[in-house]
Amino acid sequence: MSGKQLSRRRFLQQSVAAAGAGLAVMHAPYVMSGAKLTLRVMGTHVTLQEEIRRQAMADLGINLVFEPRGEGELVQKATTQPEGFDLYEQWTDSIKTLWQAGVVQPIETSRLTYWDEINDISKKGRIVPDAPVGLGDAPYKILNVQPDGSLGTKFTGKISFLPYVHNVDSFGYNTNVVPKGVPYTTESWGWMLDPKWKGRIGVVNAPTIGIFDLALAAQARGMMKFADISNMTIAEIDELFGLMIGLKKQKYFAGFWNTVPQSADFMTSGRVVIGSMFSPGVSAANGRGTPVTYAAPKEGYRAWHGVMCMSSECKGEVRDAAYAYMNWWLSGWAGAFIARQGYYISNPQRSRPLLSDNEWGYWYDGKPTSVPLKGTDGRISVPAGDVRTGGSYVNRFSHVAVWNTVMDNYEYSLQRWYELLMA
Repeated sequence: MSGKQLSRRRFLQQSVAAAGAGLAVMHAPYVMSGAKLTLRVMGTHVTLQEEIRRQAMADLGINLVFEPRGEGELVQKATTQPEGFDLYEQWTDSIKTLWQAGVVQPIETSRLTYWDEINDISKKGRIVPDAPVGLGDAPYKILNVQPDGSLGTKFTGKISFLPYVHNVDSFGYNTNVVPKGVPYTTESWGWMLDPKWKGRIGVVNAPTIGIFDLALAAQARGMMKFADISNMTIAEIDELFGLMIGLKKQKYFAGFWNTVPQSADFMTSGRVVIGSMFSPGVSAANGRGTPVTYAAPKEGYRAWHGVMCMSSECKGEVRDAAYAYMNWWLSGWAGAFIARQGYYISNPQRSRPLLSDNEWGYWYDGKPTSVPLKGTDGRISVPAGDVRTGGSYVNRFSHVAVWNTVMDNYEYSLQRWYELLMA
């Protein structure tokens, strides 16, 4: 039996069993007035990929419409048009904004088939007891819906988002140009502002993410210090953007990218040799023959956690389908798929049977692969003998400096971000 068949069979068997236990998991196929039910998912290119859409539709018997957008567009549309989507996929730094706007509804953990399998990164903020939680909005701090309607750490059976995809981010660099460093020892966020790479530095155009990349880089180079880098003061924001606008006017930055494919294009074209990247962009660049290393900075990673939220307007059969789709994401296939682009899933053991020993060893255990590994695009992205930069899942998540966070002074930092872009 193929991996795809095994995944589908296992998922269907588990879904039927869960339904028998009183959990509304799935109905395959869903029908509304004689036609398949349509579930609208709005989010980023990170998870709204065509392969995922096709597989989920085949497994669930529903019609899926994916609407990928940039971060700013997503938050704006979601907070003003909750009727325009059923599920929303982004990162934890969007949760406070969505929750305060009242555009997403609580998710009942009793309807999540694999809730008990979700690991402690999501529920407690650390992968092992002695790992640092990291500054900022670790997911467990904003996961649970409290009796008064606020978000907090106490489990209540209702959550603000489904914990699923997550990773630690840093920067990528082209080792044909930038000498290869040593993980956690010489690789540093400060490299992103090194004058040697002036004019060939890329930055992600996402205000709640790019600000931390630049702040970590500025601090690592000794340009300034922060009392709490996850919650900057007005004075610190002004100092940081004063520095960055000055560097931009000196033409330090080659560009600010908006999508993962664009970040890969920046690197493969030679426009950029170092800068903000996400794991799929690194994988894509390597697949095209540009040797990009994803750094393990000695200062620690910027961590992020994906969120899947349900619109406040999602009801009835559509809400049932939304729960089915959330359960499908944690049922194995999707976790194995995203592992091949360097991302983790909240219950990885369920995806392990769908990964080869080399894939699991490389992506999760930090072991060298004895064979070349392909990315989600089918191209070889990892050569034989390679070891994942930063090591194992446990090791990488034991080096978190800060989580993607919406700071108290976010609105002010947003104004300064646009000033940087316009400078």
